[in-house]
Amino acid sequence: MDRRTWLAVLLSSPVVQAQPAALELNTATRAQLESLQGIGPSLAEMILVARRKGPFSDWTDLQHRVRGVGPKLAIKMSTQGLVINGLALD
Repeated sequence: MDRRTWLAVLLSSPVVQAQPAALELNTATRAQLESLQGIGPSLAEMILVARRKGPFSDWTDLQHRVRGVGPKLAIKMSTQGLVINGLALD
């Protein structure tokens, strides 16, 4: 196969993106939370403190109970593989 043919095949092939491994918010450790972009030590602590009062039921519950987690950060966390009760943010 010559270079042009190989390049044409390569460019026309569908790109497969690896999905991030799911990380359950209700069982994640501090280190796992801090490994996500947008979650530093203080936000990880706030999440853990809120979680001690009971597991998060869904993404809305997380946003209501943890100051600093709004729609934009929730989307960012979900796209990195964070799930709540097995569900990504819709």
